[in-house]
Amino acid sequence: MLQPVEPGAAVVVCSTCRATADAREDENGRRGGAMLADALRAVQQEEPGLAGVAVQEMPCLFACSRHCTVHIRALGKVGYVLGDFTPDRDAARAILIYAAHYAASEEGVVRYAQWPEGVKGHFIVRTPPEGYLCT
Repeated sequence: MLQPVEPGAAVVVCSTCRATADAREDENGRRGGAMLADALRAVQQEEPGLAGVAVQEMPCLFACSRHCTVHIRALGKVGYVLGDFTPDRDAARAILIYAAHYAASEEGVVRYAQWPEGVKGHFIVRTPPEGYLCT
């Protein structure tokens, strides 16, 4: 059930997430999570400066009341689950800009002034790294 991945900062995309709050798939039968993962990789191709954070996919992050959900994580850092994104380039770019700031941070805490507009209002939960609690 578990698949090893390279260590380091990553955006884990729920590949089975709904396309929108009302639709499971788009008109071509594609799930929103799969489209968002493709958009993230396309932005990384266009903007190599945003390619330093891995884009990983897994089925179901168990945030099913939300759509297009991602988990931003790295070893020893606070993690974040964000959702309710539109699976497009603008959302993907905002996620990757935030993730790049996250990867550069010491503990996974990004100053609000550095948050791109596209992630504001999308945070669902933060998770403490193993062995730590947030204060």
